[in-house]
Amino acid sequence: MGMSAEDEHAASPRDEEWPEAEKAEKLARGAALKWASGVFYRPEKLEGLGQYRNRETQRNRSIQSRLKSTVQSYLEGVNAGLEQLRSAAQEVQSVCQDLGAARWALLDGADRFQGLQQMRALMAEHVQLASVVQVLPQLFSVHEVFSHTLQLLRGQHLLEAHAELMMMEHLRDDILSQLHLRGLSSAQATVLSYFGGLQELNESLAKQLWDIVGSSLRLVREDPVLFVTAVRIIEREEKIDDTLLLEATFLPPGRPKSWRQKFYHVLQETITGAHFHAARMDAEGPGLARHLAALQKDIVSELRVVKDLMVQCVPAHYNILSVCTATYHQALTSHLQDILREDLDKQALFLLLEWTLRVYHSPEMMGHPDLLPEVDVSALGPLMSPELVDQTERKYVVKVKASVLEWMQRTLEVEFKEWFREEEPETDHQGFFQSALPVIVMQMLNENIQVASLITDSLQQKIYNMALEELEAFLGRLREALMQCGKEHQRDRTIPKYYVSYLLAMLNNNLALSSSVSSLHPNAAHREVPASLQAALDRTQKKACQLLLEELLLDLQPLCLQLPSRKWLSGSQLVSSMCEVIDKYAKDFSRVRKPVFTLLLMESEFLVASQYLRALMQKKMVCKSKEERGQLGDRLLQDATQLQELFCGLGLDQSQQSLEALFALRELICLKDPTLLSLEVLGFITKYPDVSDEHISTLMDLRGDVSKEVRHMVLDMMTQHPQVLPESYRPIFSTILVPPTELPLCLRKGKCA
Repeated sequence: MGMSAEDEHAASPRDEEWPEAEKAEKLARGAALKWASGVFYRPEKLEGLGQYRNRETQRNRSIQSRLKSTVQSYLEGVNAGLEQLRSAAQEVQSVCQDLGAARWALLDGADRFQGLQQMRALMAEHVQLASVVQVLPQLFSVHEVFSHTLQLLRGQHLLEAHAELMMMEHLRDDILSQLHLRGLSSAQATVLSYFGGLQELNESLAKQLWDIVGSSLRLVREDPVLFVTAVRIIEREEKIDDTLLLEATFLPPGRPKSWRQKFYHVLQETITGAHFHAARMDAEGPGLARHLAALQKDIVSELRVVKDLMVQCVPAHYNILSVCTATYHQALTSHLQDILREDLDKQALFLLLEWTLRVYHSPEMMGHPDLLPEVDVSALGPLMSPELVDQTERKYVVKVKASVLEWMQRTLEVEFKEWFREEEPETDHQGFFQSALPVIVMQMLNENIQVASLITDSLQQKIYNMALEELEAFLGRLREALMQCGKEHQRDRTIPKYYVSYLLAMLNNNLALSSSVSSLHPNAAHREVPASLQAALDRTQKKACQLLLEELLLDLQPLCLQLPSRKWLSGSQLVSSMCEVIDKYAKDFSRVRKPVFTLLLMESEFLVASQYLRALMQKKMVCKSKEERGQLGDRLLQDATQLQELFCGLGLDQSQQSLEALFALRELICLKDPTLLSLEVLGFITKYPDVSDEHISTLMDLRGDVSKEVRHMVLDMMTQHPQVLPESYRPIFSTILVPPTELPLCLRKGKCA
């Protein structure tokens, strides 16, 4: 099993030359030992050692046989490769020898090629001369062709004329190109001069083409052949332009012609000039309406022609319908801007807004069934920008405002002229006085708001806001007119004859305006009256009521001046006369609607009470005895009761009356013991906190039995109990001024009695 010394000695040089083999052998020996120790670790296993040796010997022989076969095959392949390398080396050497021989042969023939250069130059010159000779007949006939082409153009044989023109241009351009390639630029001027007639022919042809394009809308209906011919010539020129630009080696003079672009330009100029470059038009409403109607009719008619006829006469890539549509749209945009620079009236501004925002896109114009779906202006933007629309709407609002102001002023003048008629104002079916003023005003405002709704919501809102502002201003002018009329009436109470009746009619008109304002709002869900306008309505109502009460006061004052007096105490009919005056006015007040009628009754009652109290505070009388104080108390009770019953009978509840102050004042007058005045006055000032010291002093003077001590005590008590007016309290005494006490003239120094 072990290796002998000779084997180890023999293997050592091999191991030094092949270290991997030594390593592999050691690994194999290790694996074999490991395997053997695993198999023969028990004695009984040693019996099969011979079998294992025979089997391993056979395996070694099989492996060695295969190795010998592989090595033999490898060696045979190496021999074959070496043979092929030897054969290739011989062939390469043979080729090198042949190339050397060819090189020497070429070097020998180089001198002979020098003579061929002259031959080449002569050949090139011959080719050029041959080319010149070939075109000489054409060159000599150039001017003759020019004349013939000009005759063809005059006879409108455009295709034939253009064919000859292209031929001449091609001849000229070919010569110029050859000169350009050979660097003979100086000779180009001679060629251009010789072909100078081409410029005239080009201009003549172009003029005819653009005249045809300018009449295209008519020609496609009457003679489409001429228009189609023009388009064909334009397309020929476009192809020549494209070819020359693509080659980019030499660009002849006058190229590119860009006649297709010129076609669009002429067509657009024709459309614009026909409709939008006319002389100055009438900017007033009727004239502008006719102009816009004509534009609408012409544009729809011409677009129909383009869609139905012209589209068939031009190539599809012209997009002729889109081009014409965009041209009309852009020209209209500029035209409308030009019109808006004029000082237009409200009708003209409305027409422009309606035509731009409504008519233009409607089935009557660009949405016409005959144009859809090919014509689509939605992608072209609006005719008027949102900013311009807003600006135009504001101009329209200004014009409408001026018109509304004029109408309202005229209505106001007519209204007050009627005041001076010799007849009462008209009445409604319930007998209430009224006039046509609220109907005229509200109808005018409502019509303007409704008209604006036909355009845009924003315009309607602007007109609505303007209407409220103008109504508020109108109410201010109405109040001024009422005041002026009141002043004239005070100078002569017979003018106007039915002054009170017309004031009552004005109150009913004010109520009608107040109830109608909410209906002006475009949105039914937001119909509240603005606070400023409601305040103006309230001020107008207040002014009319004030003038009516002043009229009542003028009739009551002569009666109030007669009290208090001894005659009044003795039982005059003074208050009965006052009741007659009040009743007369109450009958007039009944011609006004309920809310204002009740207000007038309340204000009349307050006026009567305050005038009665004012008369008592004028220091006209002092009770001289207990009997006179009793008479005064009885008279106060009788008068207050009579007046209170009158107003209750007219429909004014007792709790709403201010005459209760007369009953309370009577208690102060009728108090038998003056020393108790402090308590009585305290209750009085608690009920009427606006009573002043002067008022109480005057009442104590009226009694005629109050001592200085009691007076001081009462006034001190009032000082100690200052009163604050409740929010719901309506002052009555603070409006009554007490006349100052007249002091006796002092003749010597000392305290005045």
